[in-house]
Amino acid sequence: MRGKILIIDDDDKLRKLLGEYLADYDYEIGELPDGNSAAEAVRRMQPSVIVLDVMMPGKDGFEVLSDIRRVSAVPVIMLTAKGDASDRVVGLEMGADDYLPKPFNLRELLARIRATTRRYAVGPVSMDALEVAGLSLDLSRQIFTVDSFEYDLSTAEFNILSALMRQPDVPVSRDTLLDMGWGVETVVSDRTVDVHVSRVRAILRKHSGHEDRIKTVWGVGYKFVGK
Repeated sequence: MRGKILIIDDDDKLRKLLGEYLADYDYEIGELPDGNSAAEAVRRMQPSVIVLDVMMPGKDGFEVLSDIRRVSAVPVIMLTAKGDASDRVVGLEMGADDYLPKPFNLRELLARIRATTRRYAVGPVSMDALEVAGLSLDLSRQIFTVDSFEYDLSTAEFNILSALMRQPDVPVSRDTLLDMGWGVETVVSDRTVDVHVSRVRAILRKHSGHEDRIKTVWGVGYKFVGK
């Protein structure tokens, strides 16, 4: 089995179509017609990736994403209305990892699922970690450790922080961080990078001596202060 996929969409026919298609590629499929029990389903199923529709009755996709992020950093691919750029930007800034506008090609969805799970790098617990200035980033579990406190990161946050910690004291451009966080074919704004960096900074501000680890380099991007 390649992994588990949770599909959350109120369109019964689409859920069935996606489930049957992805099952043919050896994925275990879970389905929900709405997001009311999404957090519980995530805890129970432990999916490798979630495919989440934005437009649903009751809780919309953004509210469901917020619920999911309270319990898990699992990758989330959002399905948005065709051409609705605002939905895509909001979703990415709230912690989604990718988006796909409807209608879409099934093979493209499969490719995005594979790309997203590769970036997430789910696997057994490993000692492989980045350690800089007393901070540790577990490359297998996607956990950031500060003063013995562990923090789950979204995929984009993890990839951005990894890029910065791999080159301490060296400025990293926003374009590079965009590519690391969302891939070269995903169109997001510089503002999206700033939002995710601010979330990592919020973690660091909780710990004395680490408040200024991530510095803004004006006209370039950011750097991780390792000294």
